Amino acid sequence: MKYTSARLHVGTMTLLAFVALVPTFQRADVDPWPVLDRASASFDTLRTLEADFIQIVENPMLGDPDTTRGKLFQRRPNYFAMRFSEPKNDRIVADGRRLWLYTPSTTPGQVIRTTIPGSGTTGPNLIGQFVEHPRARYEAAYVRADSLPDGAVDVIALTPRAKDLPYSAATVWISRRDGLVRRIDLVETSGQRRTITLQQLSVNRAIAAREFRFSPTSGVRVVDQ
Repeated sequence: MKYTSARLHVGTMTLLAFVALVPTFQRADVDPWPVLDRASASFDTLRTLEADFIQIVENPMLGDPDTTRGKLFQRRPNYFAMRFSEPKNDRIVADGRRLWLYTPSTTPGQVIRTTIPGSGTTGPNLIGQFVEHPRARYEAAYVRADSLPDGAVDVIALTPRAKDLPYSAATVWISRRDGLVRRIDLVETSGQRRTITLQQLSVNRAIAAREFRFSPTSGVRVVDQ
């Protein structure tokens, strides 16, 4: 399995893109913006986030879906990490200045390092890219009310106004309880479909600094991009 199909693409980390985006019937009689406005307000109160994640990537050219899972950490504005339990030892870390993509399961012996822009971005931000200034960034439509294991959600379809993003459509599942995004479905411009589901969310609690540090071990080649 190639890195670009199973992990998070380097170019999408500062505006992360991610399935199961089956045909949906959008409801023109329900306004999506109050839901998105509440999600934006909820995100504004978030300083840290910790959650379990499950990621599913579907690429018809590569056969069966690829499923990965692990723990996600975020400390705004520029700290982000995904520590994979499957495949074990894979990591994605934004340490405040640089983004490290370490995937020994697919590209052993190297780590990709990218500088996080100092301006013009909120940094690596899985949820924020969909709920920060959504009226300026997307056209939106209400799809349906639904439920996930931790409660009721509203499902909103988003079409990016910008044409240079690595995805052409997104669907976000927003909790009615707290306004936080629980699931993201993406149709990527590459043709892949990607889903990330977040569970066991913990917000505004201290996260150990080690989660946002990455130090290449001896023998690991650093590739700057």
